[in-house]
Amino acid sequence: AGGSMAAALRGLGLLQGRVRLAAAAAATSSFRRPGQRAPVRGGAAAAVPSAGKSYGSAAKEEEELRIRYLDDEHKGIVVLGLNRSHAKNALSKNLLKMMSKAVDALKSDKKVRTVIFRSEVPGIFCAGADLKERAKMHSSEVSSFVSKTRATLNEMANLPVPTIAAIDGAALGGGLELALACDIRVAASSAKMGLVETKLAIIPGAG
Repeated sequence: AGGSMAAALRGLGLLQGRVRLAAAAAATSSFRRPGQRAPVRGGAAAAVPSAGKSYGSAAKEEEELRIRYLDDEHKGIVVLGLNRSHAKNALSKNLLKMMSKAVDALKSDKKVRTVIFRSEVPGIFCAGADLKERAKMHSSEVSSFVSKTRATLNEMANLPVPTIAAIDGAALGGGLELALACDIRVAASSAKMGLVETKLAIIPGAG
């Protein structure tokens, strides 16, 4: 019993360390306001490093999903960064496809210990579904898109490692559901969250 208790305490310590790293990712990102306090005290001093490899070619500025494998003492931590600045990180068909592909690769990667979801865009975590894209869809495409969104978030929720959402800015609609699909949410003081579609009597569709 003493051995299992010690192992549990070690595991808790590792998880707390990862939460502090996610707090640093949210609180010390490039869009943190001057003088704004970190949401969790005693966290890592620096933001999540950008070092590491990405799936396929090296990460580019225009990529909608940046995937970074951290190195050194953070080895085993993967950071997925939403990067659709022109659309406030709204979930498009392409972004969902990239997320699904990334999560599918991560779930079978035995070297991964933790996954952090964050935004690369100042002031926004995720604004939900891309309504401009949806307006151009046929009704059958909308049904398929909602099903794909739900399936992708379920894949995230079922990852075999701890997942952390680092929220800085707004997480709305499907964006909040994305955060809820993670095991832990760490929010900066500037974060705003809501399932705003309920004001229109629409049930949140991502599950």
